[in-house]
Amino acid sequence: MSRADPQARSLTPSQQAALRHVRAQAILDGPNALAALRERVGKTGAGQAALDEALLSLRDHARVVVQFHPDRLTRAGESVADNLLRDGRYRNQFETGISNGGLSAFEGGERDLWEAGLFGGAYQARRVTAAERPKYGALDFLRYGDGPAPRFGSCYLILRPAIADRCSLTVGDSHRPIAHVGVRDAMEGILLGLVDAVGSGEWDLGRQDLAMPGLAVPSLLDRLSRTLGSILPDPARRPPGRLLDHYIEAQIHGPIDLRTDVDLLVADPCFQGTPTGERLRAACSSYGVAVSGHCGFVLAADSVDGEFRGPAMPALARRIAKDGFIDAAVIGAAAASLNRHPELWRDRGTYEETLQHLKQLWHVLVHKGHPAMAAET
Repeated sequence: MSRADPQARSLTPSQQAALRHVRAQAILDGPNALAALRERVGKTGAGQAALDEALLSLRDHARVVVQFHPDRLTRAGESVADNLLRDGRYRNQFETGISNGGLSAFEGGERDLWEAGLFGGAYQARRVTAAERPKYGALDFLRYGDGPAPRFGSCYLILRPAIADRCSLTVGDSHRPIAHVGVRDAMEGILLGLVDAVGSGEWDLGRQDLAMPGLAVPSLLDRLSRTLGSILPDPARRPPGRLLDHYIEAQIHGPIDLRTDVDLLVADPCFQGTPTGERLRAACSSYGVAVSGHCGFVLAADSVDGEFRGPAMPALARRIAKDGFIDAAVIGAAAASLNRHPELWRDRGTYEETLQHLKQLWHVLVHKGHPAMAAET
């Protein structure tokens, strides 16, 4: 039995309304989604018991994870690690001005409009503050070492199980058209979206660092049942999944506080012995959070080509490389330089273009990088 969520009773009216809106839609769609699931799964040869066990395991055991780059700078000039050390709070895009997706977290921006549609206008009500907006994470249903959504950060927080009670869910990124939504007690649509994506071949959830075929639907259901119900594994001993585009997005409503809401911080090994790494460890020590790592990624700059994420990648990799290599810390240092000294980067284009290229170079590193530390296979 998981510990109760101490923040659940302190949700603001806008946060409660957002959750109610998604829950109502998930419950309304649940019977049709379950019927479709039974039909799809039946055609694969998997039994109905396998479906029921997977759905129960996904509901009861899947953890929500928040991925982030600890060295990115907020609009106030502080890093994410600085903020975590200062007060133990993880902040949303509207507060920090940081995004590992699009830079549209402002009133009237695209993120604001997406949230209005997804949450029924709950966060567009009068006197709603930036701090009330949701934080974004992903449901960790495969437990790869680099997290369920490495696209959004080299480090991640594994939230306590009870936090899932105040999360809404979508299959894939919520800025795209959404076919299915879910909450913890109404997950049928989420599993249907996952089964459809895997069954159609649209999502390949196999290990991307090995010549391993993607999971078929029966294997996926079996893995959900067996893996999620087991003891939370040490990410340092887990292989990477490199899943840049395929994830179940979680929108976390209410605070994320290291003191009450986080079980584990998982850091890229490139931050060991750096000021950023020391701040992360100090924050975890101050607020009672355990620390682990994952295998990390490192890549020779000369091996970066323009086939993945475009022709701007090779020159950028060579420009920022340290001793001929790039890793998360090297890309973070370049992002900090761009933030503090944009004039040094004008030869590459606008600030927004270069920021986008740095994000894309991180994707290249996740996609092609070699593990910096050994992990189990």
